[in-house]
Amino acid sequence: MPRRITRRQAVAGLGAMAVAAPSRASATPQAVRDWLAARAEGKAAQPGRILLDLPEVAENGASVPLAVSVQSPMTAAEHVTDLWIAADGNPNPGVIALSFGPDSGKAAVQLRIRLAQSQTVHALARMNDGSLWTARREVKVTTGGCGAG
Repeated sequence: MPRRITRRQAVAGLGAMAVAAPSRASATPQAVRDWLAARAEGKAAQPGRILLDLPEVAENGASVPLAVSVQSPMTAAEHVTDLWIAADGNPNPGVIALSFGPDSGKAAVQLRIRLAQSQTVHALARMNDGSLWTARREVKVTTGGCGAG
């Protein structure tokens, strides 16, 4: 289970993650479903509230821009508590786990991720009332920028 970190800790640790040696094995769509289901703790997620901004085609899979935001007023009465990102073609299904609170101001993060192949990126958000929201986006990773991937 990935360590829960704050958004600030995630940004500070991105440099260290970039130098980690990649594995040749890939997660499967089932592994991603299982990983996200474990975080959902048996509750059903509904689509919506999450904006998952990724390019449809990534010419450089080593550095794919990803922006994720969750629609929430981020008040004590209504806020995002957790946000998980997963990818079904990466060595491990979990990409990052983030924690938020009403003092976060907004539930949003921008980073670059490594995608070794074309795959689907998933996001799951938990609100303080326990509701779960989900989004996903397919990304085609090209080889050498020529469209084959």
